[in-house]
Amino acid sequence: MGVRAFAIGRGVFRYLERLTGHDAAFRQLADLRVGMVRRIVPLAPDGLAATRRGDLLARFTGDVDELQDLPLRVVQPVAGAVVAIVLALAGIAWLAPGAALVIALVLVLGLLVATAGQGVLSARAERRVAPLRGELADAVLAHVQALPTLVAYDAEGGSLARVADVDARLRRARVRAAVGSGLAGAAVAVTAGAAVLGAIQAAAGPLADGALGGPEFAIVVLVPLAILEVAGVVPVAWATWRTVRRSAERVDGAVPEELPAGLPTPVAAPEQLPAADGPPMLELREVCASWPDLAGVGASQALAGVDLVVRPGERVLVRGPSGAGKTTLAHVLVGFLAYEGSFRVDGVEASEVDADRLRERIGLCEQRPWLFDTDIRQNLLFARDDADDAALLAVLDRVGLGDWVRERGGLDASVGERGALVSGGQAQRIALARAMLADFPVLVLDEPTANVDQERADALLADLLAAGADGRTVILISHDRVDPSLVDRTVVCADGRIPAAA
Repeated sequence: MGVRAFAIGRGVFRYLERLTGHDAAFRQLADLRVGMVRRIVPLAPDGLAATRRGDLLARFTGDVDELQDLPLRVVQPVAGAVVAIVLALAGIAWLAPGAALVIALVLVLGLLVATAGQGVLSARAERRVAPLRGELADAVLAHVQALPTLVAYDAEGGSLARVADVDARLRRARVRAAVGSGLAGAAVAVTAGAAVLGAIQAAAGPLADGALGGPEFAIVVLVPLAILEVAGVVPVAWATWRTVRRSAERVDGAVPEELPAGLPTPVAAPEQLPAADGPPMLELREVCASWPDLAGVGASQALAGVDLVVRPGERVLVRGPSGAGKTTLAHVLVGFLAYEGSFRVDGVEASEVDADRLRERIGLCEQRPWLFDTDIRQNLLFARDDADDAALLAVLDRVGLGDWVRERGGLDASVGERGALVSGGQAQRIALARAMLADFPVLVLDEPTANVDQERADALLADLLAAGADGRTVILISHDRVDPSLVDRTVVCADGRIPAAA
């Protein structure tokens, strides 16, 4: 009866242990991923310019997933094994103290040999698995994103060879790690046999003297097999610990402990912007800014003194050659970059305002707007997730894309990877529609005609400004010629400066 109860109970308790353990591990992973995103957000976008996206994705997925093995394959198995071994040895010692001592010595020696041997054979390979996994993800992502260019220049073979090389190195590392685990398992099996032989030798005397009965002798001889089955998780747990530790180092190293110089520091007690029905007044006085020093060579100043006042509802053109600091100014306006000097929004210093609240007032349409590889509807819903299809089509009509969307089959039409299925002008219009849905009082357009031929640039600018103004403040940044009638005034940015007269 007892044997049957324990046999049935083993399956039930194992299921409950797996259920509760995995539930706890998955909840921990969810918290870890949220925490990682919160650490990444202050860096985005300018603090991630030098980050390999494939490797970052591998850290966020594979390496984070690897951390669930710490409670499931390290802590729980080892803790359970220790408790089971101690109780089993105590029971054997009660029956045959000499046999318990022999089994304990053989067990310790065998586990040391198995664990040390596995470390010698597999430790280096196990440490390489996680970085190679990130390198492979980066190589595959780079190949997929650059595939049209690679095919056009007949360079696809070289890129595929790089992917194959990384994959081969990862496969070799995994095989070597598996070999070490297999040999460790073999060592545990040998240890089990040695423990049984030692138990027989140690219990033979008490059995012959009558101090130990036949059933008790069977227990002393057979229990070491059960003990070694439980103890076999120790080398595996040790190997898993090395892998988990390497993944934890990669997760921790995905984001620097301190924000690079040039990025705004989160405000502990942010100031509140005054409530307003219309666009705010923007005042910049002697504003200087630098791009983050991501390579460790020192940051170079991109803005060296900007004096600019933008009144509510104005349409201001900021002109200047490439490298004059115009994009830097745009990123300062939306809080992506830290600044020196004074930048006030309705009289409140922007550096004292929470960055999310600042970006509710000031929106940015970048030179290369980011379009997600999904349909047009979802690309717009990121700006306002409660908008219905009628509202989405209405805003597309306002930016001149209504007929085009209907011809393509409606809002379900895909834009492709990073907008590969739309032109540069269409991407700018989709980005503007998204900004209009978000209803930014101030809209910054950074080089909106950079990806558009000159013949269509004027028409696009006229459409963007006509649709985007609508009571908003519009700051247009461009190095191309712009019809003066489209804007209220023009200021010139040169060598990172805008003089006070502007």
